[in-house]
Amino acid sequence: MKKEILGVNFDDLTREEAAQAGAALLEEDRFHYVVTPNPEFILAAEKDREFLQVLNGADLVLADGIGVVYSAKIQGTPLKGRVPGIEFATDMLRVLDGMGGRLYLLGSKPGVAEEAGRRITEQHPNIVLCGTQDGYFKDEEASLLKVAAARPDLLFVCLGAPKQEKWMARWGRHTGARLAIGLGGALDVFAGKVERAPESWQKLGLEWAYRLKKEPQRAGRMARLPLVLVKAAGKRFKK
Repeated sequence: MKKEILGVNFDDLTREEAAQAGAALLEEDRFHYVVTPNPEFILAAEKDREFLQVLNGADLVLADGIGVVYSAKIQGTPLKGRVPGIEFATDMLRVLDGMGGRLYLLGSKPGVAEEAGRRITEQHPNIVLCGTQDGYFKDEEASLLKVAAARPDLLFVCLGAPKQEKWMARWGRHTGARLAIGLGGALDVFAGKVERAPESWQKLGLEWAYRLKKEPQRAGRMARLPLVLVKAAGKRFKK
């Protein structure tokens, strides 16, 4: 079931339900893509019509940030909870391991995807790491050709929003992949370059605060996020 939150149509799923839906997509012999919007996505999509269309055209739209969950509740259309992209990706790796499938990692700084792939295949020995590529390419078609030549089943696209979502929508069906997921900085986490918040912080929905503590330079970006809550309240008031 879809629920519209400030213009973006989210799938109202628990993590377990999202994993089941993702597994079903991986089993189909055609291309699908998944997006994981947080409040920054919502604000950006208000001003970028193409981005909004790409988000709403995805096979799965998962609420990544607690700000989305709060906005949904304020708006009067509550979601079951959030499904962080990194957790959905982890669930898909388990599914791919069970299939003995092929994984391609696209994005982040040079060397990060390789290290992420090494760690992933250590934990999931049945996964075939069929290719990696950093995100510092200028020719999108050339990057596509490299992915397509590797014949992946699962593709992680970690180029940052909205570039990664637009790349998937534009080129994804030509990659041969069954499932592509836009995952922002997830490769840095898989590579051990960035540490996720402790579980206690995650359960309280304070992962954003932990990240801000570790990366205070993000304060400017974070300061805009309450705008989403204000907009959600305004939408409910108009109703």
